[in-house]
Amino acid sequence: MGAFIGSLLGNSFEKGQSPSFPITAFAQIIPPLPYQNGRVMNLPLQGIKVVELGQLIAGPFAAKILAEFGAEVIKVEPPLTGDPLRKWRLLHNGTSVWWAVQSRNKQSVTLDLRQPKAQEMARQLIRDADVLVENFRPGTLEGWGLSWEELHALNPKLIMLRVSGYGQTGPYRDRPGFGVIGEAMGGLRHLSGEAGRTPVRVGVSIGDSLAALHGVIGILLALRHREQNGGDGQQIDVALYESVFNVMESLIPEYSVFNTVREPAGSSMPGIAPTNAYRCNDGKYALIAGNGDSIYRRLMEKIDRMDLANDPELEHNDGRVRHVARIDAAISTWTAERSMDEVLAALNEARIPAGKIYDAADIANDPHYQARDMLLQSALDDGTPVTLPGIVPKLQDTPGQVRTPAPTLGQHTDAVLEAHGIDAATREEWRRLGVI
Repeated sequence: MGAFIGSLLGNSFEKGQSPSFPITAFAQIIPPLPYQNGRVMNLPLQGIKVVELGQLIAGPFAAKILAEFGAEVIKVEPPLTGDPLRKWRLLHNGTSVWWAVQSRNKQSVTLDLRQPKAQEMARQLIRDADVLVENFRPGTLEGWGLSWEELHALNPKLIMLRVSGYGQTGPYRDRPGFGVIGEAMGGLRHLSGEAGRTPVRVGVSIGDSLAALHGVIGILLALRHREQNGGDGQQIDVALYESVFNVMESLIPEYSVFNTVREPAGSSMPGIAPTNAYRCNDGKYALIAGNGDSIYRRLMEKIDRMDLANDPELEHNDGRVRHVARIDAAISTWTAERSMDEVLAALNEARIPAGKIYDAADIANDPHYQARDMLLQSALDDGTPVTLPGIVPKLQDTPGQVRTPAPTLGQHTDAVLEAHGIDAATREEWRRLGVI
């Protein structure tokens, strides 16, 4: 792995040494990397250059993760309007506070990719890049002269992540698809909610986020392949519905073997027992997962149901599943006599997995979140304090960093274009024509 990281960084150097990367037009406008213990941090993706043509969630979320671990990300946005995410959810001074999360560590360059001059400028950016991220409907980039074949010929080392609703092939490829459609086709939406009622959303765009995570995995695998084999880059095809389907556990094996269609089950998990949300006497719910064999016994001992603890029929999960109603009733009777805090204190003492249902206020005030740097204090453009999510995963020696705040629209257009040889007069003309 060390050789892989060394190749990504472009140099090998000892602790305490500063890296001496070649200064390219792409890298000149990248802010300096953070220092730790008096030396420049060697972030895992330092030196990797990314062009992001994505909008909204899946593509930009993938690029966000790369940027947090050192990649240099140039985000291309439409002039005047920018990425529509700037206007999603709650706005502060006209810009979504979500933007402060999704676009940190990135640079914003405006290009109207419908115009030939902008397409040529995009090619210049991509010529220098290691990775291109896009999440348009299949065929969109091809219509702009930015197909995989054309870009691979331009830059054989390029790795191109393509996220779409249904993938780049297949009978549905041309259909538009947002995350919620992928969640439905992937099987998740059928299982959400309660039987006989309207399927409910998770509450966030989980399909897009899963696609982004699969995209990042694909990029890292392609980087590894390129380094290991000294070969070309490759195209990565991520479909929203497949990213959801990939986490659907035994859904299809159960159908194929038993002809069983898994149905929604509310707050429980069919086939695993006991695990559920149990109401307490203060009206709050405790989530209790007593589904391990030894954990189940401790749980029954804690709620003083030794008859259930000692029943050989309930010793293993398959037996407990057959009698889950009786077990749930016993747990519910016990929690109904106690507050949620009392329930959780007792179960934590007995080493039984249990917790409360967190909302945003709970998260913002939780000492464990704070202790693990998952609540980062920052400021918006006008100085308004804002708390942002921390960085995941947590690498011991090369943790991710927030180096720069989310950019204003086109904040880096002049610097990036100038670094690529576009003079001020040309840039002014392009602005007049709406190219940038």
